[in-house]
Amino acid sequence: MIKADRVGKTFFLTQAKEGRFSSLRTLFSREKREVKAVEDVSFSIEEGEFVGYIGPNGAGKSTTIKMLSGILHPTEGEIIVGGYSPQKDRARVASRIGVVFGQRTQLWWDLPVRDSFEILQAMYKIDRQSYVRAMEMYKELLDLHDFLDTPVRKLSLGQRVRADLAAALLHNPPILFLDEPTIGLDVVAKTRIRAFLREVNRTQKKTILLTTHDMDDIEQLCSRIIVINHGKKMVDTSIQELRNRIGLASMIQIDYQKPPKLPEAYANEGVERIELAENELTIYYDKGKIPSPRILSEVAQWGEPLDIRMKEPGIEEIIKRLYR
Repeated sequence: MIKADRVGKTFFLTQAKEGRFSSLRTLFSREKREVKAVEDVSFSIEEGEFVGYIGPNGAGKSTTIKMLSGILHPTEGEIIVGGYSPQKDRARVASRIGVVFGQRTQLWWDLPVRDSFEILQAMYKIDRQSYVRAMEMYKELLDLHDFLDTPVRKLSLGQRVRADLAAALLHNPPILFLDEPTIGLDVVAKTRIRAFLREVNRTQKKTILLTTHDMDDIEQLCSRIIVINHGKKMVDTSIQELRNRIGLASMIQIDYQKPPKLPEAYANEGVERIELAENELTIYYDKGKIPSPRILSEVAQWGEPLDIRMKEPGIEEIIKRLYR
């Protein structure tokens, strides 16, 4: 469904000058600096797969998505999406993909959401029956009823992302590209978006490529993960294999009323280590081996908790652990 074969993207940036009148001298400078945003990246994604495409800021994730969707052209290599080249057959590819950029919207800022949908209906030449059927489905799945007649500029971030997801799927594309769709959302909004994405992947067999910095997105949605760093592919594997390879330790921190009384002998297969500093207890554990509620029920017996914090490893930490 999606194939990238030794794809690369190079940008040439004007070399900044230093000293007096540096801005003016840079404006007329012919000196260029070569920046390889993506280099020799290859992967293949089959129909119905839900793949996480992750890496630190500046790794080349968004550049890859833009090349796959035809917004940018690769400097080298070949891309095939839905049987067509995004560079040579952009119109055909556009009809087979939906794209959501979490920090941008494809909706018309001053128009009600419903009007944006109707404009997209005309742009994609969606027949009336198909449009009505899609609208009814996505109104229910994404709970759009309360803000269909609200101008896009007045929507909350969570509402806007839900509207953007519906807009990306109105023409029923088999492929969905998501670039940080949950960035800035609260827990409730993220939960709703994840439930929707699981549903369309499961019931409609949508092929989904997701970029995100949120490891909960990856763990809850993706069966496979591709890690990119400095423009190069570093890992392409399943979530379970990644766990086995580097041990994605989750963390729980508990602040107690007074120093907790730990059992003399505490051993659990899923707990990697326990650290105690005065009234603060930190537990590192593998969620695949021991669920969080079980740990919480046990530590509640060791003292009176005042505050509980849970944290997942960030992308930067994962990459460091992969290649340190």
